[in-house]
Amino acid sequence: MNPYFPLIIMAVTALAVALGGLGASAILGPTKKNKVKASNYECGVDPLHTEAEMGRFPVKYYLVAMTFIVFDIEVVFLYPWAVSFGKLGIFGLIIMLTFIALITVPFVYEWRRGGLEWD
Repeated sequence: MNPYFPLIIMAVTALAVALGGLGASAILGPTKKNKVKASNYECGVDPLHTEAEMGRFPVKYYLVAMTFIVFDIEVVFLYPWAVSFGKLGIFGLIIMLTFIALITVPFVYEWRRGGLEWD
């Protein structure tokens, strides 16, 4: 048996699931279209207006996104470190404390900008 056979099976299965989902949504999905459903939607702001009509774009959206990225990256790196903490020893502890110190910089920046204060 070819060693790449399981990989080929997985790729074919993934392609079949993706195309099956697209086909099912095209067949079973609603077909009535209107201007609201056809328009773009992004972060709660109507995209049909220009920036000059809306005034300044609120920075709150970007601060929330930055919070998500900071905490997401922190979790992605802290979980494997916690699992293998016993094997890494003091070197792993020093590296992780350095990482936490570096990841604290954008967190403090966002905190000072008011990203954690909700109106």
